[in-house]
Amino acid sequence: MLAGLPLTFTAPWILAALALLPAIWWLLRLTPPRPREIAFPPTRLLLDIDQHDETPQRSPWWLTLLRLLLAAILIIALAGPIWRPADPIETGDEVLWVLLDNGWTSSRSWDAQVNTAEQILTSAEREGQAVLFGATAEGPGQSLVPESATAALERLRALDPRPFAPRRSELNIGLRRAAQENPPSAVIWLSDNTASDPGFSSDLADIVGDVPITVLTGLPTPMGLKGLSNDSDALVVKMVRHPETSLSGATVQVLDLKGLVLGEVLAQFDAGQTETDVRFELPSELRNDIARVEIAGEASAGAVQLLDDSWRRRTVGLISGQAGDLDQPLLSPLYYLERALAPFSDIRRPRDADIVEAIPGLIDQGISVLVLADVGRVPDSTAEELREWVQNGGTLLRFAGPRTAGGTDELIPVRLRAGDRSLGGSLSWKQPQHLAPFPDDSPFFGLDVPEEVTVSRQVLAEPTADLPDRTWAMLEDGTPLVTASSMGAGSIVLFHVTADSSWSNVPLSGVFLNMLRRILAVSNVAAAAAETAEDGTQAQSVLPPLRLLDGYGRFGSPPVEVTPVNASAFRDASASRRTPPGLYGTEDGFRALNLLKAEDEIRSLDLEPLGNALVRAAYPTTDPLDLRAVFFTLAFLLIVLDSIAVFLLAGGLSRIGLRQRAAGIALALAFAGGLTVFQGGTSALAQSASDELRALESTLETRLAYVLTGNPEIDDASASGLSGLTQFLSERTALEPGSPIGVDIARDELSFYSLIYWPIDPAMDKPAEQTIARIDTFMRNGGTILFDTRDHINASTTGFSSTPATLKLREILEDLDVPPLEPVPPDHVLTKAFYLLDTFPGRYATSPLWVESLEDIGTRGDRPVRAGDGVSPILITGNDFAAAWAITAAGDFMFPTVPNDPVQRDYAFRSGVNIVMYSLTGNYKADQVHIPALLERLGQ
Repeated sequence: MLAGLPLTFTAPWILAALALLPAIWWLLRLTPPRPREIAFPPTRLLLDIDQHDETPQRSPWWLTLLRLLLAAILIIALAGPIWRPADPIETGDEVLWVLLDNGWTSSRSWDAQVNTAEQILTSAEREGQAVLFGATAEGPGQSLVPESATAALERLRALDPRPFAPRRSELNIGLRRAAQENPPSAVIWLSDNTASDPGFSSDLADIVGDVPITVLTGLPTPMGLKGLSNDSDALVVKMVRHPETSLSGATVQVLDLKGLVLGEVLAQFDAGQTETDVRFELPSELRNDIARVEIAGEASAGAVQLLDDSWRRRTVGLISGQAGDLDQPLLSPLYYLERALAPFSDIRRPRDADIVEAIPGLIDQGISVLVLADVGRVPDSTAEELREWVQNGGTLLRFAGPRTAGGTDELIPVRLRAGDRSLGGSLSWKQPQHLAPFPDDSPFFGLDVPEEVTVSRQVLAEPTADLPDRTWAMLEDGTPLVTASSMGAGSIVLFHVTADSSWSNVPLSGVFLNMLRRILAVSNVAAAAAETAEDGTQAQSVLPPLRLLDGYGRFGSPPVEVTPVNASAFRDASASRRTPPGLYGTEDGFRALNLLKAEDEIRSLDLEPLGNALVRAAYPTTDPLDLRAVFFTLAFLLIVLDSIAVFLLAGGLSRIGLRQRAAGIALALAFAGGLTVFQGGTSALAQSASDELRALESTLETRLAYVLTGNPEIDDASASGLSGLTQFLSERTALEPGSPIGVDIARDELSFYSLIYWPIDPAMDKPAEQTIARIDTFMRNGGTILFDTRDHINASTTGFSSTPATLKLREILEDLDVPPLEPVPPDHVLTKAFYLLDTFPGRYATSPLWVESLEDIGTRGDRPVRAGDGVSPILITGNDFAAAWAITAAGDFMFPTVPNDPVQRDYAFRSGVNIVMYSLTGNYKADQVHIPALLERLGQ
């Protein structure tokens, strides 16, 4: 710092040159300005006079002061002045360790962390100091060896916040090995103020010994969301904050799959509170559309909670095979089911007691799960409707009972033995059975099994080879308690006990509620259960990554290191480098993995284990300002002033007679400036008038356009080709287009044209980003561009994919929103827009004509519905259409076809007509009303 000012210098030793200012002053005051020269004829007489020593005239004091000031400013500029420099940090003389937290908690202040790290590494680069750079969320796979500060800067610029907490302890082994080979002279830890894995601080102090450890703290930490629940009244989520943050609240939003906001709530923290509940009291139908809950304006993966089918409130239909339910509700199985299902589902009871009417009535209400409590046989007509509903994705949940024990229909997961099995009682040969731990591949896996839960009676399943694979829960003796099987897109689940307490006390336990919750969670979720391999054995289902969150909470493509997750282990998965938060599965069914779990907290970073080695520092609140440019600019201005002063003192004005001619020169300059402005204005007006005339002509007359490539040979061929096609259109169709026009895609307005012909020149430069945006806008608004590589004659020898023109086309298209393409199919509108065609030849006849794939239209979620009556925004060929259409002023063809076939040229013109008509009329010819006429023309 300089005299208490927030000013420092990168090269302060240069300031010693200020001591030379007195010597500079002495030299400057003895250096006279250039004398005035006055023509005096008798001067020749003075040449014979003896010469004596002369004392030069002294410079004016103000000129000397000006030059001294110039010298001082140059010295200060060379010393590298920095305004508001960062506080000095101990970096040592040998290897410097720089550790950077880049977990999700760094997303809010990532720029500040990176700027500070850049300042530290830039200083090390200037000093030539070796640096060991490590990011705490990148894991042990990163390089933890000393390297140049330049290489560390490159690694820093490639980093982004990761969507999980930093795993600092994973670096311990690498850091310990590095400390043994090259001990650090200083350690700088750019922290995110949060605690992740305990023990890292003490391990770091043990690794580096007595080396000072500077820890930067003080940056704000983002808030997070956790503990999502969807109860009967509202969707509830907990918002958490850092204990040391000053944030008092935020707006929390719920969004659907399209990103539309369905609701928002302003959540506030009480004083000293780190968690608060956020409730969205919306109708269950609207809550089922929620796909994402996020904190508005908080760009962080922890501020997002994703929802999948398992979070949606299911609509459950209940049917009991027993009578007298309303008279004795405590004896009814529906009494227990309603109270177990009501907190996380919407209950529907049938209006009609007749099962034949009740089941279809509930299905018509849009239920997701149908519960049949001791319903033995479903009538055949209703069973067929129920089977179809299950195959379409419904979940049928059945409970055993006396009627089931007496026989059942085929809508069960396993075959049952006739009669029931009694366990316990006066005629018992064995005590009531307890539940066994749930299998690993069961949806119930992970639930605690209470010791007090017992089963006294059950229906038995016939032993089969696939019975273990269909068992979700069993008793201690190995007999199944819950079995399940898939049927189409749905599933059938059977409890081998009743839904009331007559056969077991399972309905009275808390595990019963959790089991029902798990069943509803996996209903209608693709790939949630185990699949069956071709050999009949169980194949473990996996969920591939579909769309994952980055550190800022944005969806992105899955990284290559992310692997699929076993469906059975998904519920226990947590956000990590291998399993980032996001959606796993397929578009037909996916599961959501969120970053924060219900038990997670945002805790303060404990630095006490660092002991005496700790040096606390704060992140700089303002960026340092380099003043060298300011001082060099000021020095340049002083040089200009000095030059003007010397010029004036030397009598420059009188020498060139400016005093007498100043007015004339000023007048001439004014006149020249006015003339320039007038000419510029005239040019602008002329250009404006030209653009308006061009727009008027293109509006009043349909014209074919071609792209100007800058190659005279290609542009002349395009102009001649479109002229020939225009003439053919006028002769054969009702369309009378105007003369074709060349367009500059970077400057001209493209919206006047429905079709633009673009011949590809391999030597042309790739269009600028702004030009690419104009082309994309033209295509999105219904325009069509016909790209012609003109190179298919060479494709047979060099390969179509490697010709220079094709490579240039790929370079142009790589930044455009190009839809999936396919060769023109036989039933495409292009084949019948005017002529009936099956090929589209030009000068060559071997290249297919590529158009937008019809299979993907209307199904792609990432492309909006496009205007233009279904016209493909892009056509690609290599047949050189323009050369086949090109004619001379005398009406002769300019280029021969390959092979030289008049029929091929005629079909080339017909192809051009169909393309023009297609671009103008769209899918008009696809209308079914034209089919009889077309069949009649075909003789059918």
